[in-house]
Amino acid sequence: MDTPTLLSRIDSPADMKRLSRSELRQLCTEVRDFVLQTVSQTGGHLGSNLGTVELTVALHHVFNTPHDRLVWDVGHQTYPHKILTGRRDRMHTLRQQGGIAGFPRRDESEYDTFGTAHSSTSISAALGMAIGARLKGEDRKAIAVIGDGAMSAGMAFEALNNAGVAHAGISADILVILNDNDMSISPPVGALNKYLARLMSGNFYEAARQGVKGVLKNAPPLFELARRFEEHAKGMVVPGTIFEEFGFNYVGPIDGHDLDALIPTLENLRGRRGPQFLHVVTKKGYGYRLAEADPVKYHAASARFNPAEGFPPSKPGKPTFTQVFGQWLCDMADADERLVGITPAMREGSGMVDFHKRFPQRYHDVGIAEQHAVTFAAGLACEGLKPVVAIYSTFLQRGYDQLIHDVAIQNLPVMFALDRAGIVGADGPTHAGLYDIAYIRCVPNCALLAPSDENECRQALTTAFRHDGPAAVRYPRGSGAGVAIETALTAWPWGKGVVRRSATNPAMAERHGQPRIGILAFGTLLHAALAAAESLDATVADMRFIKPLDAELVLQLARSCDALVTVEEGCTMGGAGSAVAECLAAAGVATPLLVLGLPDIFTEHGEPARLMAMYGLDAAGIEKSIRQRFVLRPTLAAVNS
Repeated sequence: MDTPTLLSRIDSPADMKRLSRSELRQLCTEVRDFVLQTVSQTGGHLGSNLGTVELTVALHHVFNTPHDRLVWDVGHQTYPHKILTGRRDRMHTLRQQGGIAGFPRRDESEYDTFGTAHSSTSISAALGMAIGARLKGEDRKAIAVIGDGAMSAGMAFEALNNAGVAHAGISADILVILNDNDMSISPPVGALNKYLARLMSGNFYEAARQGVKGVLKNAPPLFELARRFEEHAKGMVVPGTIFEEFGFNYVGPIDGHDLDALIPTLENLRGRRGPQFLHVVTKKGYGYRLAEADPVKYHAASARFNPAEGFPPSKPGKPTFTQVFGQWLCDMADADERLVGITPAMREGSGMVDFHKRFPQRYHDVGIAEQHAVTFAAGLACEGLKPVVAIYSTFLQRGYDQLIHDVAIQNLPVMFALDRAGIVGADGPTHAGLYDIAYIRCVPNCALLAPSDENECRQALTTAFRHDGPAAVRYPRGSGAGVAIETALTAWPWGKGVVRRSATNPAMAERHGQPRIGILAFGTLLHAALAAAESLDATVADMRFIKPLDAELVLQLARSCDALVTVEEGCTMGGAGSAVAECLAAAGVATPLLVLGLPDIFTEHGEPARLMAMYGLDAAGIEKSIRQRFVLRPTLAAVNS
């Protein structure tokens, strides 16, 4: 990729300080083109990054980063930030194994002051940094950039509530920037709003405001009248009353793509003490016609594309697990009018678009509010309905207290469809669904199912939905083995696994001193286990249920095999293998056990198949681990020949 002339001179934000306003505009154009060219080759988030170019340039131009702490909420809009902070030459490695991450990471750059990827954490983190600076006697600003979607989460309002309160009599020097990219939230931005923003952020306005306060405080009735008049006068032209009530000085809304509005306003706010709130309006996909026209489609690119032509038309292929869930949800809603679908702001990602269209009265998008989603579902269940919460494995972590306190303790029939369970690839450790097995199976009353393919996914969903208690079904991102999917809503026998492959000649193995191996597969790793079992002549069970565990099947295999192996796409600590170990110990069975899964580290970003191989969870890796652990000789096929 040819580096644009002006951008090639920017190796750090310090290089931007001496640029003129016209040069900064040119820099924005070049950064936007660089983002588009990069994502067209590497994949990644697109629309959100195109929408924050001017804001990013203005922030690094005005503030003294990284001395001034800049915290990005979610972080999927930080590609311009990475480009301008010394990582331009590494952007071709974006989201690839060994390359730079798609989200901010503290170990990647000093400019990434806080690691993010889940939403609504920025204000809390920036407030901690602001208070920390005050305690250390350091003069620095903390800036949190949060989107209007992330602002819907309770954590953001908890932080606002705390930030507006003086700590030990001193207010925190924090600036919260609301990046509002939904034009329905605010009226169109014009010259009047721009003028008011600059006026309200300036020293003259603040000096006059404080001076009048000082005079009127001696006449309390007049002071209260003036305070109310100011609130209502500002409320007529700016939607900031709620933030003023939190103790912030509200400024905006202003055009987030207009450097002539952004830079002077940020310069004014830089010198202001105490909690400040700036409302900017941006447009997802700004500057790229195709992304502006369809911001949902161009939210992220999963593969290479030609920017001039846009995303290529999708080719028909194997259905993804998400699509299987979406079809099942509509079919089950037809069959059972009690079904209610819930998503925390992931309608497209969770495959609920058709359900929303067909059953609008039974569809609820609660925004980025996972805690609320879970307890809302519990309330529905109390009224005899059957809620289905479609949520990513990594996001259910945010509603864990509600899972225990509001659902499990009351044993309510809430079903969780856990998408993105296991390794997710390019999004990295923040989005990996590696912990749901451990954090769900330890909770009383909760059931957890792990289908091995698309058809089993449909059956598992049916089984969990018909269960009279809390139940979750975990399934991975992407497509499965490509098996035929039955249209019937068929349920499994509760708590029972099935043997998918039996050893062909266990007597021969015993004569040649080969231990008889039994592999217990949980979820889609069944297929890698079956492939490994061919050369090992091992017995393979599709366990289906992580909880309740099929103890009868486990003990049956422990009696017929010399060693057992568990395989799961999740953390081994507290996972399905741990459940098998507990089962054997409780029965007093000493059959050797090898537990295969993800080790006690955070998985890195990269291509899923390569990560699976790296962690030894592909067929070759499973076979290698078994041979090393149990000192197996060459394949039985070779022995027999």
